[in-house]
Amino acid sequence: MIPAKLSLHHVIRPAQDGNGKPPMIILLHGVGSNENDLFGLSPYLDKRFLVISARGPVTVMPGGYGWYHVDFLPGRMEINAAEEAESRQTLIGFIDEAVTAYGADPQQVYLMGFSQGAIMSYGIMLTAPSKIAGVIAMSGRLLDEARPTQKPQGLEGFLIIVAHGEYDNVIPIRYAREAKEYLQTLPVAMTYHEYPMAHEVSEQSLRDIVAWLAMRLGSHQDQ
Repeated sequence: MIPAKLSLHHVIRPAQDGNGKPPMIILLHGVGSNENDLFGLSPYLDKRFLVISARGPVTVMPGGYGWYHVDFLPGRMEINAAEEAESRQTLIGFIDEAVTAYGADPQQVYLMGFSQGAIMSYGIMLTAPSKIAGVIAMSGRLLDEARPTQKPQGLEGFLIIVAHGEYDNVIPIRYAREAKEYLQTLPVAMTYHEYPMAHEVSEQSLRDIVAWLAMRLGSHQDQ
């Protein structure tokens, strides 16, 4: 299948099993990467999913993209908040475009993000939860800029799995624990895992995510 010309450059893996409108996973890479990075995980994901890996709209280096610029300063990260907000709106529009272009089930759209991609996934969950059924947040954090000033609505039973490395030296584990503490104040259905890994996707974390996703469709994927 040739990717459609949508607002974000992307690559796709068509759904291989099932009938009717397929469920869809949108993969969101980290800063300095591109759409081909997380797409390498697509062979491990349930074949019933249509998998789309999107490229961030902000160029941060030749061949490297992101969702916004970020400066890593001593003890903190300083983001370009305007770029983050613009990319979040672009992603929300892209979800609608992809559902229409590929005939996906609008009730079964999942965001699977790593690092900055996880940050964007959190942001969309908090600001436009009706667009997605669930989030896989790998090695990310919750931005203060993306948190609603009032308790967000529409999150009853929202599905989210958080996976983070105990030895992450890019986005330290404290950010995952802060996210967990905040999410526990919301009516979401959260699964939370810490792993003995750095800023990465380990075999164990991927196995847990694959199983979690397969269960959303009613069964485990054959391994």
